[in-house]
Amino acid sequence: MSQTTTNDTELPRKGSWRFRFFFLASIAAAATVVWVTNQLLTERFTESTRNRAEVRLASYSGQLISELQRNSVVPLLLSRDPALIGALNSGDFTQSSQRLISYRDEIGAADLRLLDADGRVVAASDRNELGASYRNEPYFVNALRSNDTVFTTVQLESGASAFSYSRKMEAGPEQIGVIVVEVDLGKFQRTWAGFSDAVVVADSEGRIILSTESRWRGRTEEEALQLRSAPSAIQRAVRATADWTALPPDAYLAGEAVMRQESRIGFQGWKITSFTTYAGVRDRVNAVVALEVMGFAILLAAAFYFRSRNVTSRLLFSQRESADLRQLNAVLQREIAEREKAEKNLEVAEQTIQQSSKLAVLGEMSAAVSHELNQPLAAMKTYLAGARLLLQRNRPEEALSSYQRIDDLIDRMGAITRQLKSYARKDGEDTEIVDVRNAVQSALEMMEPQLRQRNIPITKTLPKDPVLTFADRIRLEQVLVNLLRNALDATSGVPDAAIDILVSKGDEISIAVRDNGAGIDNFDSLFEPFYTTKKPGDGVGLGLAISSSIVNDLGGRLTARNGSERGAVFEVRLPISREQIEAAE
Repeated sequence: MSQTTTNDTELPRKGSWRFRFFFLASIAAAATVVWVTNQLLTERFTESTRNRAEVRLASYSGQLISELQRNSVVPLLLSRDPALIGALNSGDFTQSSQRLISYRDEIGAADLRLLDADGRVVAASDRNELGASYRNEPYFVNALRSNDTVFTTVQLESGASAFSYSRKMEAGPEQIGVIVVEVDLGKFQRTWAGFSDAVVVADSEGRIILSTESRWRGRTEEEALQLRSAPSAIQRAVRATADWTALPPDAYLAGEAVMRQESRIGFQGWKITSFTTYAGVRDRVNAVVALEVMGFAILLAAAFYFRSRNVTSRLLFSQRESADLRQLNAVLQREIAEREKAEKNLEVAEQTIQQSSKLAVLGEMSAAVSHELNQPLAAMKTYLAGARLLLQRNRPEEALSSYQRIDDLIDRMGAITRQLKSYARKDGEDTEIVDVRNAVQSALEMMEPQLRQRNIPITKTLPKDPVLTFADRIRLEQVLVNLLRNALDATSGVPDAAIDILVSKGDEISIAVRDNGAGIDNFDSLFEPFYTTKKPGDGVGLGLAISSSIVNDLGGRLTARNGSERGAVFEVRLPISREQIEAAE
C-alpha cells in the first residue's frame, strides 16, 4: 500500500516536469520565432518602404524638371514677338497686357511681365503690377547682362521663394526691355503635403526653397531639423512606439527615427529630400508578430486545458493552474478585441484613402477641363464682342460670320470634352508606350466637327500591326491636331479639297499629313514663332513652332515639303520603341 502511494506521487511529479519542459520549450520557441520574424520582416518592410520613397522622390523630381523645362522656352518665344517689340519701340502698350494675358492662358504660366529698359513694368498679365519698378531685381539685371534665358530664385520675406525665367529684348543692337515669366513651383508643395512624408527641395547652397512644411522654407536642413516642435507631417511620421531598436534610423526628428531619402534633381545643383515614417513598418511587423503570439498563446492554452483535465483529480495545485489559464484567456480576449479594433480602424482608413483618390481624380479632371476650354471660351468672348459691335453698326451679315465661328468653337469644345475621358485615365505626365494608330484616330475624332462641316474626305492608311513609340500621347495628339488644322486651312479655297494621312514604319516611324492646297512658299520661316500666312485674328503663328518643339522633345523631327503635283506634306518622324524592336528581333 505504501509502495502504491509512492508511485502515484511520482507520476504527477514526472508529468509536472514534462509539462514544465514543454512550457519552457514553447516560450523559447515563441521568443525565437518572434525575434527572427521581427528581424526579417523589419528588414523586408523597411526596404519596401525605402523603395516606395525612392519612387515618389523620382516622381517629384520629374514633376519639377517638367515644369521648369515647359516654362524655359517661353521667354525665348516672347522675346521675338513682333507686337511686344513694336510696343517697346513705340511706347504704346494699350494692347500689350491683354496679349500677355492671352499668352499666359495659352501657355499656363503663373505670371508674365514686360519691363522696359529702365526696369518699369509696362505690361503684365496681372494689371496690379503696372508701373512697378524692378530695376534692381536680380532677374532684370542678370537678363540684361546675358544673351540667353536666365533663371532666378528670389527669397521672399515670408521665407518662401519666387522662381522666374527672364530674357532681354533687343531691337538691333539696342536693349529695349526684358520679358519675365514667373514659374509656379509652389503648387507642388500643396500636392506633396497630401502624403505622410515631409519633402524639401534645397538649392546648391543647401537653402530650402520648397517644402511641405512652411516653417522650414528659407532655412538649411540642419536648422530645420533642430526646431523644437515638429510640424504636422513630422508629427504624423514619428507617432509610433518609443523604442524600436531594430529599425536603422536615417535621421532624428523630435527625438524619433525617420527614414531620409535624398536625390539630385539635375537642375542648378538642386537636391530633393524626403523624410518617411517608420510607423507603417512598425504596424505591419506588429500585426504579424501579434498573429504569431496569438498562435503560441492558443497552443499554450490548449496545453493547459488538456493538462488540467488529466491532473485535476490528483494535484492540489490544479486550481492555481486553472486560474493562470483563465488569466491567459482574458489576455487573449483583450488581444483579440484590440485586433478587431485595429481591423475596424484599418477599414476606415482604406475608405478614407479611396475617397481621397476619387477627389484627386476629380481635381485632375477639373484642371484638364479648365485648361482645354479656356482658349475656346476666350475666343467666343471676343467673337461675341465683335458681333455686338457689328450689330450696333447695322452690319448683320458680317455679324453672322462671328456667330458661325462661335458655333464652330462650341463643336470644338464638345470634341475636347469627349477627349478628356481618355485624358482622365492618365496616371501622370511622363512618357509611355503609345500606339501611333490610336493617336491618329484620337486626333481625327477631335477634328471631326470641322471636317464634317467642310465635307472634306480623309484618306487614312494605317498598318495592321501596332506602331509603338515612346512618347507623351497627349502632346503627340496635339501635334497631329495642329497639322490637321493647318491642312484644313490650306484647302479652304480648293473645290476638290482632300487630306491624306499615311503611317508607316521602318527604321523609324513616319506620320505624313498631305493636302492639295496651295503649298508652301517660305520654308525658311515656316517653323519660326509668330510666322503665319493666315489672316489677322486666325492665328498667332505658334502652332508649327510648338509642334516642332514637341516632336524634338520626343526624339524625332518635323519636316515639310511641297507635294509632287500640288499641296504640302508635313511629316513627323519618331523612333520605334525598344519593345517593338525586341519583338521584331
